[in-house]
Amino acid sequence: MARIVVVGAGVGGLATAARLAATGHQVTVFEAADTVGGKLGRYVHDTPAGSFHFDTGPSLLTLPEVFHDLFEATGAKLDEYLDLAPLDPIVRHVFPGDGPALDSCADPAEFATRIGAAFGDRAAADWQRLWRRAARVWNASSRDILRRTVDSPRDLASLAWHVGDLAAIAPGRTLRGLGRRYLSDPRLRMLLDRYATYTGADPRRAPAALVAVPYAELTFGGWYLRGGLGTLADALLTRCLDLGVVVQTGAAVTRIDAAGGRVHGVRLAGVAAPVPADVVVANVDALTVYRDLLPHPRRLAGLTDRSLAGFVLLLGVSGSTGLAHHNVFFPRDHDAEFDAVFGDPGLGVRARPAADPTVFVTVADDPMVRPAGHEAWFVLVNAARQGTATGAVDWRRPGLADAYADRILDVLAQRGVDVRDRLLFREVRTPADLDAATGAPGGSIYGTAGGLLRPANRGPAHGLWLVGGSSHPGGGLPMVTLSAQIVADEIGPAW
Repeated sequence: MARIVVVGAGVGGLATAARLAATGHQVTVFEAADTVGGKLGRYVHDTPAGSFHFDTGPSLLTLPEVFHDLFEATGAKLDEYLDLAPLDPIVRHVFPGDGPALDSCADPAEFATRIGAAFGDRAAADWQRLWRRAARVWNASSRDILRRTVDSPRDLASLAWHVGDLAAIAPGRTLRGLGRRYLSDPRLRMLLDRYATYTGADPRRAPAALVAVPYAELTFGGWYLRGGLGTLADALLTRCLDLGVVVQTGAAVTRIDAAGGRVHGVRLAGVAAPVPADVVVANVDALTVYRDLLPHPRRLAGLTDRSLAGFVLLLGVSGSTGLAHHNVFFPRDHDAEFDAVFGDPGLGVRARPAADPTVFVTVADDPMVRPAGHEAWFVLVNAARQGTATGAVDWRRPGLADAYADRILDVLAQRGVDVRDRLLFREVRTPADLDAATGAPGGSIYGTAGGLLRPANRGPAHGLWLVGGSSHPGGGLPMVTLSAQIVADEIGPAW
């Protein structure tokens, strides 16, 4: 039996702790915040009409089998803890102009039919051709990358790729380039571009292999957890406690002790004595690990390309608007949005709030999260991270957050969804707020910008492991959960 310390009680940390405890290890989780869940945050706003409940992080669960596997590996059934509701549409896409919206679904043939009805037979045929390419990328990725450690470019190069796999993955091609090759309709290109932002990346620079992201969502489905996605954190905490894991909130780890090439434990804020450990699993951003907890200049050097962040409005809306669960309202000029959000440090072009951004609106039709006759809106736009560097925005600047919130509501009104006179309240969350609440540097949602190679799960000291969205295999609830499986399998059982 190993003494294992998990730093951070996000989904990756809790999932790792549960898996390791189920195989006989002694596991303690230290979480700096007062609650568990990490970026899977929640917020409750009470009004005379009743309480509004918001997920302030992920709003969609994909690849449900990953979570079924997790609970079964810890001796439980997912359905005993969580109530999964399939979504159709998964996302309603609203494009510029007066044309039809496009509802995505988990039936590829039906989705192609919907594309044909909205945009014509050629667009549907284009999408089906792209889909065959995406299937090859997904199959290669899920077989060779998503469930094993990938510590360096050498590991990727050494995989036994089939010739067809390499042709499909197309090293060197961008997601934008892939869309231009396969899709003649600009609205479908815009839809494909959006999935680069799932990994925090610019589609003009993101690898074409990210076509696996929409494939996974639109093949295996999108799901909502009744009561909100935050119930996943509750379920994982319950599994951990039932398995004997010690979970301490309000306990900030300030250092990982390592000498002689291996870890020996951690240091806690305000506690003089070190906490001994044979293994340390860090469920915090890799930048924080290698800058603050265990300084490592070489590993830190590769973490400068940060992912995008998000600007969020939490709205209490009276009445019903008839929106889908997930809605995406696209701008007329997608590239202008990316130019603003990412900036161009090489040319000295500063990042800035996008004047006409893509707007994501989540409205759960769930009586558990809003009073009768009302809606709880989670509104998200892509945003530059918090900071003063060229590629960042100082969201703490007085007046900026409120002015930009006004702008987002105006943009929604221009796109046909005006709720400005129906608001009971609005709460604003900037990248600076996410940084403060979760320790995500600059509020970057996914750590480093998306790509095939993320910071390795295996740390530079023996016994140090990294899990979570900033490490391999990447961000998003299923990838974070797979990182926990990879690390738990590598550590192995206590017996």
